[in-house]
Amino acid sequence: MRALPYADPGIPDTRSRFRFLTWLARAQWRTLLVGGFFGVVWMVSQALIPWGIGHGIDGIIADDSGSTARWAVLVGGLGVLQALAGVARHRASVANWLYAAFRVIQLVSRHTARTGPAVPKSMSTGEVVATVSSDSMHIGHMMEVVPRFVGAIVSYLVVAVIVLNTSVPIGLMVLIGVPLLVVAMGPLIRPLQERQRRQREALGDLTALGADTVAGLRVLRGIGGEKVFIRRYAERSETVRAAGVRLAGTQAILDAVLVLLPGIFLVLLTWVGARLVLSGDIEPGALVALYGYAFFLLMPVRTAGEMAFAATRAVVAARRVLAVLAVEREVPDDATDAPAAPAGVLVDDATGLRVEPGSLTMLVSDEPGFTAALADRLGRLVPGNGVRLGDVPLDQLSVDEVRRRIVVSDPEPTLFTGSLRGGLDPYGRHDDAQLTSAMETASAGDVLETLREGLDATVEERGRSLSGGQRQRVALARVLVREPEVLVLVEPTSAVDAHTEAAIAGRLRDARAGRTTVVVTASPLMLAKADTVVWFDDGRLVATGSHDELMSTTPAYRRTVTREEDPE
Repeated sequence: MRALPYADPGIPDTRSRFRFLTWLARAQWRTLLVGGFFGVVWMVSQALIPWGIGHGIDGIIADDSGSTARWAVLVGGLGVLQALAGVARHRASVANWLYAAFRVIQLVSRHTARTGPAVPKSMSTGEVVATVSSDSMHIGHMMEVVPRFVGAIVSYLVVAVIVLNTSVPIGLMVLIGVPLLVVAMGPLIRPLQERQRRQREALGDLTALGADTVAGLRVLRGIGGEKVFIRRYAERSETVRAAGVRLAGTQAILDAVLVLLPGIFLVLLTWVGARLVLSGDIEPGALVALYGYAFFLLMPVRTAGEMAFAATRAVVAARRVLAVLAVEREVPDDATDAPAAPAGVLVDDATGLRVEPGSLTMLVSDEPGFTAALADRLGRLVPGNGVRLGDVPLDQLSVDEVRRRIVVSDPEPTLFTGSLRGGLDPYGRHDDAQLTSAMETASAGDVLETLREGLDATVEERGRSLSGGQRQRVALARVLVREPEVLVLVEPTSAVDAHTEAAIAGRLRDARAGRTTVVVTASPLMLAKADTVVWFDDGRLVATGSHDELMSTTPAYRRTVTREEDPE
């Protein structure tokens, strides 16, 4: 199967579910067209088989063996055509299902990655996971049914023309009766859609609770809360089960109607046809053909019902998908095509902070949250920037340009499943020597020694096979490999021992020589290696100097760094 193109800019207005589904259909119109063509051939060939059988029976009654043989050959050919078209239709239908489902997964995944923390702040992880795993499949199912639905409509029209030529009363019964069967299912569609929505919401809540429980399993075991969360999960699971039972009840009624109404129609059609044979208005072969048509029409009617059910689920799923796609990124990419800023001073106008190019600058505050927020501002991770690189404000540069030149590392970084090499260098731009050098700079050589396969070893989900200190050092190596123009580190050594921290401080200074590095930390081992230390007190820049200078001249700085109690 060919790769799916990513067409995020082409997403229509996220307020319209129908426009979104139409956009998806346009994105795969070729496979829908192929599926529709073979769907028509498949169903029309089935529809013509009773016609051929009826004429063959008339040939037998007339004792015309030649005519009977010709009609037998035609029926056999229609059977072969039906089989071949059925295989091609099924293949195209599966392709339509997968294309639509994985295109939705692609859109949601890339939009979630592009918007950064905006989506997790707006909805739970379980809700996003359910959108990817469940809603995408419902939309794919609708795309799979569309070609069969097209075939059902065309075959219905073909049968209507044939039966009208055979008998006007029976033809009118077909033309009027089948649409009435579809309309009769209408009252079931709205409650079905509402119960699907409720079941989907309950499933999203259950998935979110499960994800939270798994993420906090170690904490739960530590406080003995497993039974509490098991009971809570069981209660949510029961809610999902009850919603599923109510949905299944409505679906069962719909399925029963799909059998009962066509059955009544079939009996009525056969009775009218038999009366016409007895009166001499139609031939016996025509009656057999009419019975075959009536039996065949069960398939188009059921396909119409399945289409209604699939479309209902797809509309509900589209609402969920659009809820994710409607989340806007917190940092808008509204650059005004400013010229690329040369390597220069990094300035924060709000605090007056100036970071000289090529320096190792460390930020200390009596409130750690303040300097962490300042680090986000320096990397344009939050809206309302007010930071300049050289003479150019960061909000006049594109987000891609800022991310390329300024990298901010979180205090609790995430490691992804895959090889260690892929985690350190996703784009494969560095050789083993460079990756190993970055690991050594981060004092993560013991990680390479622990993993038997070295850089090719598999890192488990969230790096759970590594200790907290090892995860932190691998994450530090990951940003060092990038070699950005400006590197901002937030508490990069909070999970390591003093000996390792001292080693990292010295190696970091040497590795980043000549490039701008900003570190948010209160560790004296790190601060001792800084070119410049900036002290913030109560959100204000109070003092700037070396670590030793501030230790001797600024009591508040000394108390924060040494963890001394305030004498007052």
